[in-house]
Amino acid sequence: MSDPTEPTKPPDPTSVEEVKPLIVYPTEYAFKVMGRQEHGFSEYIRQKFARLMGAELSPDAISENVSKEGRYTSLTVSVYLHSEEQRKAIYTDIHSDKRIVYYL
Repeated sequence: MSDPTEPTKPPDPTSVEEVKPLIVYPTEYAFKVMGRQEHGFSEYIRQKFARLMGAELSPDAISENVSKEGRYTSLTVSVYLHSEEQRKAIYTDIHSDKRIVYYL
């Protein structure tokens, strides 16, 4: 039994603990994209993700909700990602898009 009056040792900085990734790839991932309610926004996002993914999206890959006041559209885009780099590249692209006002 250890003595409670003894100071505890700091962790050994040379020891390497295995860090489990938060997301295990490949995986299905849902992006939330919001923009102003305007004609063609949903199709614009569908085409953007098709370009980013290198393939057409299935009809059920995008779900849409309009805000109570009808000024904004929220889209959930579900895609199959192969790597963290792919996920980051998509976020980088949508971050720079002026038609997207918010994303998660």
